[in-house]
Amino acid sequence: MIIPAFDFLEGKAVRLYQGNYLDKKFYNIDLYQHLKDLKKQGVKIIHLVDLNGAKKAENRQIKLFQNIISYTKIPIQIGGGIRTENDINTLFKLGFERVVIGSSAITNKFEVKRWLKVYGSNKIVLALDINIMNNKKKISINGWVKETNYTLEDAIDYFSSEHLQHVLCTDISKDGTLSGPNITLYKEIVKKFKHIQFQASGGVSNLSDIISLKQTGVNSIIIGRSLLEKRFTIKEALECWQNE
Repeated sequence: MIIPAFDFLEGKAVRLYQGNYLDKKFYNIDLYQHLKDLKKQGVKIIHLVDLNGAKKAENRQIKLFQNIISYTKIPIQIGGGIRTENDINTLFKLGFERVVIGSSAITNKFEVKRWLKVYGSNKIVLALDINIMNNKKKISINGWVKETNYTLEDAIDYFSSEHLQHVLCTDISKDGTLSGPNITLYKEIVKKFKHIQFQASGGVSNLSDIISLKQTGVNSIIIGRSLLEKRFTIKEALECWQNE
């Protein structure tokens, strides 16, 4: 499916270039109308990122997200600095459908494995952000500033024993660039991990990118900047996905 994405910083929709807070672009959108249109077009789920919360949990944009939850019936998955069980409980109580766990999947992997068991694998998405070097898919954490020795394959293998279901995989070199997605990457991981529902993220700039990604077998495509900049409409994207 197509998953429209919105990143929020200081209450405003924004896109970062390759995760860099210093290289950002704000978008002046009527979010209420935007979400109304997405619902009308048949969008099944939305992806939100709390960039303030990602930097500091105390700065989570709770008020903003309460408003969003109050005026849309579309299920929402949310990420950004989710590090504790209290964070998860807070977001589920607000009404979010799924939480997206990033850095903690590496820094606190035993606890994250327990969360998969406690909340159920359908409620947690692992966000595994990678840099590919010498054919190794190295995971980066903490807003992509710290590279780890863990690979994408290591993480999926580890969490699969607790029935891991959803993985949002981003090729960092593609994020926010509109340079086209890493088709080779998604072909490879879909083939290797047939039990995972992959969400592809990064680089989508036109409808042909959607066709190419659908052909890899990924379950979903997260699209942010292209929709915000009206390179194509959500209606076109959904039709493209359904018709391919």
